[in-house]
Amino acid sequence: MGKIKVESCEIEGLKVITPTVFGDERGYFMETYNYNDFKEAGIDVQFVQDNQSASKKGVLRGLHFQINYPQDKLVRVVNGEVFDVAVDLREGSKTYGNWFGVLLSAENKKQFFIPKNFAHGFIVLSDYAEFAYKCTDFYHPNDEGGLYFDDPEIGVEWPMPEGMTKEDLIISEKDHKWGGIKDLKK
Repeated sequence: MGKIKVESCEIEGLKVITPTVFGDERGYFMETYNYNDFKEAGIDVQFVQDNQSASKKGVLRGLHFQINYPQDKLVRVVNGEVFDVAVDLREGSKTYGNWFGVLLSAENKKQFFIPKNFAHGFIVLSDYAEFAYKCTDFYHPNDEGGLYFDDPEIGVEWPMPEGMTKEDLIISEKDHKWGGIKDLKK
């Protein structure tokens, strides 16, 4: 191993990955994914789809999850900076409803591994950000669930982009309509 540094988080299963970056006067090179290195680090999954989105400052996407076809995700930022959040929705988990957030940027090159059965979202802190992620299942229409980003029961401490307040955030109509975590409990 040695090509990646893997940090466990206070919520079991979540991992922050820092790749080894080889740089010189021309620029840099890094492996963003190597199955063998990830397997050795305890992340033995098969990714089947890559996605990428672009968003401007103040966009908040999430908190999303898949209902019947849950996905492991490996997320990173290729341009800009976001604060990325995962919320534990695993039934029976001692950290059910807890959240963890990490700053991902083109500069720090960190990646965030989010296992199945977590809600996921991010807020764009830079003027513009490109967000890329790998998934272990394909997109299934009509399988998306969500939680309201500002659910007080979860209590995510979203950092605000410079010069903005919560009222200034750009949130889709769909993401404004999600309920809270209490609506998921059985």
